[in-house]
Amino acid sequence: MTDYATGATNSTVGSIKETVGAATGDRSLQAGGVVDQIKGAVQKGLAPGVDGQPEVVGKAKQFAKDRPWATAALVGVVGMAILNTLRGKR
Repeated sequence: MTDYATGATNSTVGSIKETVGAATGDRSLQAGGVVDQIKGAVQKGLAPGVDGQPEVVGKAKQFAKDRPWATAALVGVVGMAILNTLRGKR
């Protein structure tokens, strides 16, 4: 749960930084706040849940179970993108 708490803290601090940056016109502080919020969301998503797996793994499994055709299409698109990147095409 420590990872989840750290992620929640980063999200909250990032939100405050973004708000203060927007209010003062400090774009650097505002952007840093957005980055902290994203970092916090990732930390919370990768934190182990009650079953020991990260939350994002459970959501991915449920998506694949609920939408098998969409999952196959997504895997195909990502695979083609990786192959094209490795071959040097854009």
